[in-house]
Amino acid sequence: MKKQVDAIIIGAGIMGCAIAFELAKRGYKTLNVDKLPTAGYGSTSNSCAIIRVHYSTFDGVAIAWENVFYWEDWENYIGVEDESGLARFIQCGSVVLNQTPTSHEKWTKIFDQLNIPYELWSNEQLLEKFPIYDLHTFHPPKAIEDETFWDETTEILHGAMVTPTMGYINDPQLASHNLMRAAEAHGAHFLFEQEVIAVRRGNGRVAGITLKSGQEIDAPVVVNVAGPHSYIINQMAGVETGMNIKTKPLRHEVHHVPSPPSFDFEKDGTEMSDPAGIYYRPEVGRSILLGSEDPVCDPREWVDDPDNFNRSVTQVQWQRQVYRLAQRIPDLQIPNEPKGVVDLYDVTDDWIPIYDKSDLPGFYMAIGTSGNQFKNAGGVGHMMAELIVACENGHDHDNDPVQVKMPYTGLELNAGFYSRLRTINENSSFSVLG
Repeated sequence: MKKQVDAIIIGAGIMGCAIAFELAKRGYKTLNVDKLPTAGYGSTSNSCAIIRVHYSTFDGVAIAWENVFYWEDWENYIGVEDESGLARFIQCGSVVLNQTPTSHEKWTKIFDQLNIPYELWSNEQLLEKFPIYDLHTFHPPKAIEDETFWDETTEILHGAMVTPTMGYINDPQLASHNLMRAAEAHGAHFLFEQEVIAVRRGNGRVAGITLKSGQEIDAPVVVNVAGPHSYIINQMAGVETGMNIKTKPLRHEVHHVPSPPSFDFEKDGTEMSDPAGIYYRPEVGRSILLGSEDPVCDPREWVDDPDNFNRSVTQVQWQRQVYRLAQRIPDLQIPNEPKGVVDLYDVTDDWIPIYDKSDLPGFYMAIGTSGNQFKNAGGVGHMMAELIVACENGHDHDNDPVQVKMPYTGLELNAGFYSRLRTINENSSFSVLG
């Protein structure tokens, strides 16, 4: 006998769990299916989990600002006990180093519209907070193998833009587990270690899925939240030809290095965006977590098979990222052995996610989210649930985009901004910054 639910959610990362929670709260009988062992076990578990609002578009800033309040209110938002505890929001602040006197304005103009608190620091204030820093710009970023890497630079930073209420989540997988428990409390179910091999159709709309085990599960709604496997699910559903914007997986490394002896970055550091083409934040064990902001000197490594890629830290990328951090922090002691994690981003053509319906009625997508959308999970869950409810009740989202009122800020956000039918958004950073 076939199993029947109201909505199948393919994927149980942070986004899949958030969508399950929000749909379950609206009365949907949901089932998340994931081929991994538990919630948040895939690329979510290796997220840097940074909470920031410096996105390249108004819509990107607005939804990130909304989600700051989700994290500040996490215990109340989850609303249930989790035997594993609750993820914690470490509000260490976020600092963007200014390459030019006006480089901060692309963000602060939007911050002023949304009443987002920020500060502008001078170089003197930067050095007071971070006496370990060299204040040269180190821009444009260079790879260590560039023969000019060590050339003396004369350009100096122009202070920094600081958003003091930002930071990071201490355990991204635990945050997913929290959302799973919250969804279960509202009747949601989760099925792990099961692989979807088909998305079935019937009567002109989605009908359900077929698992590798042979089991068929019926549902009038299927939501693709499969992360780096999202394009495969879209191909199963036959919806890619109706999309202007598509996704593909990108291999990405983040690295761990110890704080310099004179400065405890875990205790006194902040999340940093650096014109040297890197970002970094405090990490446990008096250390620094470091990633690339995808400058030209860091070639992008697109992956054909998300189940088969190099999961080991490479010496070349380790040196490119860590030596650029050593330019900023001359006292950095670089370990002999590279240490870090490797995983995949799910990336759209313009690095802005797709939160949308598809040409197949009942089939929805929350994809292209890796690298810069972890922070937005709660608000995206709310947006997707509102979109699904509206479309299932006959709303023509393609021609009249759903407007979603957000619960914390009261902002009304245009879900059409994330449409699969959009043209490439040239205001995007075309990088992990979004």
